[in-house]
Amino acid sequence: MARIRFRGCPITQFASILPQQGANPPRAKGVVNLSTKKLGENSVLDTLLQSGSSKCLFPRASAQGLDAVLLNTAGGVTGGDSFRFTANAAEGTTLTLTTQACERAYKAQPGPYAQISNHLTVSSGARLNWLPQETILFNGSALDRRLQIEMDPDATMLLVEPLVFGRAAMGETLTDIRLRDRIEILRDGAPAFLDAMRFSGDLQAHLCRPHIANGAGAMALVVFASATAEGQLDPVRHLLPDTAGASLIQNDMLVIRMLAKTSFALRRALMPVLRRLNNDTLPRCWML
Repeated sequence: MARIRFRGCPITQFASILPQQGANPPRAKGVVNLSTKKLGENSVLDTLLQSGSSKCLFPRASAQGLDAVLLNTAGGVTGGDSFRFTANAAEGTTLTLTTQACERAYKAQPGPYAQISNHLTVSSGARLNWLPQETILFNGSALDRRLQIEMDPDATMLLVEPLVFGRAAMGETLTDIRLRDRIEILRDGAPAFLDAMRFSGDLQAHLCRPHIANGAGAMALVVFASATAEGQLDPVRHLLPDTAGASLIQNDMLVIRMLAKTSFALRRALMPVLRRLNNDTLPRCWML
């Protein structure tokens, strides 16, 4: 009888190369760095580095600039995973960044958080659209996520960060999670916007409080930094549901906060707002 071999090892030795009980499980890591440049009237890819579980796809070029779609081949994040993304929209270019699917923060073992670090720069006269799809928190998840955007004074930026608190269709409630989330915008090197959140424990009970989220299952932050922001305030307010609000924190920075019962309701409310602020276009990944 022939003996089965695994990469040159007899099958009897296979168990010895598997992770032993109590050993640290393998962790997913991914890095993407990219930048744009101007080629004639078009915004095109200048540099790209990608490694590990992070990949970047580029749909066909459009009149709106360069579109890039981020992909996590690990299928989600859990404790100990590490993902880093950096992008630079060079002078006079337009870069739209989105994700192929919702990011999922899975249950983690006690100990390290999943780390997601995003650093974006927007040069003079450039526009950057940061439009990831929803991040879904699973019960038991541990996520440390940071987004920093550095803008030149005359740059334009649109960002959305949608967050979903468990899978409503599965009846999931978040009774034990760890979350650290920080969004920072710098303009000309000076702080222009900071939003930071930290939570540990029973998030479901916290969200059910009437003056916190009144039972909402999803939320989103939208920031539009542009010389045209002030003129968008009233039109955007007419698009918002009763569970959302918009404010000008500076003449050129519009901030929107939104709550919704479900992720579907959140996306349905977000899409007309994002279209309004992005020249009536959205990445194909966002289509309902």
